Amino acid sequence: MNANTTVRRRRTIRIAAAALIAAASLSLTACNNDTEDTGTKKPAASAESGTGGSSTGAQGSDAKPDATTGDTDKAPTSTGDQKLADGSTAKIDKLGTQHYRLKIVNDGAVLATLEANQRDAGLDANGMYVVLTLGGEVHSWMGGEHSGPGTYKLAGGWTAKVTKLGDARYRADIIGSEGSVDGTLEANQHDDGMVANGVYIVLSTRGVISAHQ
Repeated sequence: MNANTTVRRRRTIRIAAAALIAAASLSLTACNNDTEDTGTKKPAASAESGTGGSSTGAQGSDAKPDATTGDTDKAPTSTGDQKLADGSTAKIDKLGTQHYRLKIVNDGAVLATLEANQRDAGLDANGMYVVLTLGGEVHSWMGGEHSGPGTYKLAGGWTAKVTKLGDARYRADIIGSEGSVDGTLEANQHDDGMVANGVYIVLSTRGVISAHQ
C-alpha cells in the first residue's frame, strides 16, 4: 500500500465521522422541537387557576365545600325541636354554614317548611308568623298585622312602607328613626322575613306585614 492510498482512506474515515455527527445533531434537534411542542408545553392559564372546564373534573373527591354557602354532602344535622306560638312544633335541621331548614309539625304531619340560606327567612302560617334566622334561631308570634299597601309603625320604633309590585308580590322598606331605609323585605310568590335589631318582621304574599319584639 502506498502513501497516497493511506491518506485517502484517512480522509474518507474523517468525512464519514463528520456526517454521522451531523446526522445525530439533526435527530437531537428534531426530538427537542417535538418535546417543546407537546411534552413540556404548560397547560393554559385557565386550567392552572381552576377556571377552565376540565379543571373542575380533575378536582374529584378533593373538592372543598363552597366558600359562600359552606354546604357539604353530609346529612342534615338536627339542632332540636321548639314549640311555636300556636302549639305546633318546629323541627330545625342544619344543612350547612348559615343554612337551616325548619319544618312545622303538628300531630305528626308536616304543615310547612321554611329555609334560611345565607339570609333570614319568614313565613305567615295562617296568622302565626315565624322567622328563621341564618344562625338557626326561631321566633314565632301571633297578631300585630297590618294589611295592604301603606306605611305602618312597627315594634322597636321601625316604620314599614309596603308597596304592591304585582300579583302575590309585595315589597316593604324598613325605615329607621332617622328616615333612612335600613332593610328591605320582598315577598315574591313566597313570604319573606328578617330580624332587625331584635325585632322580627314577616311580610306575606298577601301584603300582610307583622312585627314582634
